[in-house]
Amino acid sequence: MQHEPLIQPTGRVLPTLEADGRRRWITPRLACGRYHGARRWVAYALIAIFTLIPFITINGKPAVLLNVAQRKFTLFGYTFLPTDTILLALLMVALILSIFFITALMGRAWCGWACPQTVYMEFLFRPIERLCMGRAGVGGKPSKEVAGWRIGAMYLLYLLAAFYLAHTFLSYFVGVEQLRHWITQSPANHPASFLIVVFVTAAMMFDFTYFREQTCLIACPYGRFQSVLLDRDSLVVSYDKARGEPRGKRRAGSRERKAETQPIAVTIAGRAIDPGAAPVYPSNSSLSAIHSPLSATTGDCVDCGMCVQVCPTGIDIRDGLQFECITCTQCIDACDAVMDKIKRPRGLIRYTSQAALEGRARHLMRPRVLIYAGVITALLSLLTYFIITKSPFDVHLVRQGGLPFIIAPDGRAENVMRLNLTNRSEVSQKLTVDVVNAPDVELSGIDSVAVIDPGKMIQKPIHIFAPTNSFHGGRRTITVRVSDNFGTSIEKQCLIFGPGTAASNGAKQ
Repeated sequence: MQHEPLIQPTGRVLPTLEADGRRRWITPRLACGRYHGARRWVAYALIAIFTLIPFITINGKPAVLLNVAQRKFTLFGYTFLPTDTILLALLMVALILSIFFITALMGRAWCGWACPQTVYMEFLFRPIERLCMGRAGVGGKPSKEVAGWRIGAMYLLYLLAAFYLAHTFLSYFVGVEQLRHWITQSPANHPASFLIVVFVTAAMMFDFTYFREQTCLIACPYGRFQSVLLDRDSLVVSYDKARGEPRGKRRAGSRERKAETQPIAVTIAGRAIDPGAAPVYPSNSSLSAIHSPLSATTGDCVDCGMCVQVCPTGIDIRDGLQFECITCTQCIDACDAVMDKIKRPRGLIRYTSQAALEGRARHLMRPRVLIYAGVITALLSLLTYFIITKSPFDVHLVRQGGLPFIIAPDGRAENVMRLNLTNRSEVSQKLTVDVVNAPDVELSGIDSVAVIDPGKMIQKPIHIFAPTNSFHGGRRTITVRVSDNFGTSIEKQCLIFGPGTAASNGAKQ
């Protein structure tokens, strides 16, 4: 049976994929315009901040220290302990909603201006590549074969940059003092941390030298989410089709070209279309470059392709909003430079919104933006309140497993609880444990004064003894108080059991 040939794609299926399935290596040209200059200053500032944060201390603590081994996370002078589940949850939800809020207002500003992948790729690794390939300040593929020593120097500089990034990354988890200690010693003295640095260095080399833009297109889910994070009033980088179409070459300052008297032949999906008829195009075909017959005038787009040549993800912004677009604004700078040459106004490609392109006013304050802002403000206010009013120590009192109570040899009812004490302060704490207004209740199993080192937690079983005739219906509520030597105290209500309920049937003598 003879099979019909498969329809061949008319262009690339993906920006980084050729029609035959091979990877398309993207080597973008460089457009040095106003946005590129602003992004460069932002990127250098972020690189400096990323490097300096581990060295900054707030209230005697590192500004950021993520101690995974001890499950302690210090952020801007405040240490989150394992018992701070609610605080961490509030912080994470606020951060996630902040991403939604920024995207609703400014589109993918994070991707193009502040994402570490973009910052280091476009302002550290690509400049190294351009320098070594002889394309500094220009970009694009080299016009001639590059000497081997240049390629070797490029990869050596890559390795040094990745090594620096790996050590900076590690300092966020172990602190600069510990990192300095490890650097001055043999790797044999700390093999685990050395292997972490080697692994992170290798991962960054793979990312920035091979995987590159595919991290944004394949690995990062942010672009996939933008269909629900963006709306028609969100700020995006877009091409103005109403102004730019139809495309065509023309002289500076001129909008006219000779009219075409003959219609052009159009072929879609291998089928010839009658130019005199009104064809029905497939729903997935791109009509941005199809004009039949040609108009007597052209739009401002001269079809130079510079917006495609400078794009770091290889897309054509003239095809509309695409998830591969990271709003790096290189296409804006390139197009503005062309508009300047042909003496046309800038802004053919610009920051705008889909609503503005459709001729409608852009609404900045809209329901989703106000809801995001309100929820984020409430979460951060609640988080701030909890942090300000947080006690210097934590107390958790839970019942041990097993029988609700037993009858002790002296005839009293005995309940076993577990007391968890956490010292949140930076000094040793002396904590006193007693029962409030219950002279007939006795505690044992824990010293009257417990000394806890800074940031440490102790777990102790405590035995609570109460006379059997003090229970009402087999239950009694007491108050356990924990006090420190600075006058702070925390009281916990505790329900204990005794004779008089069905639970007493299981009590041991």
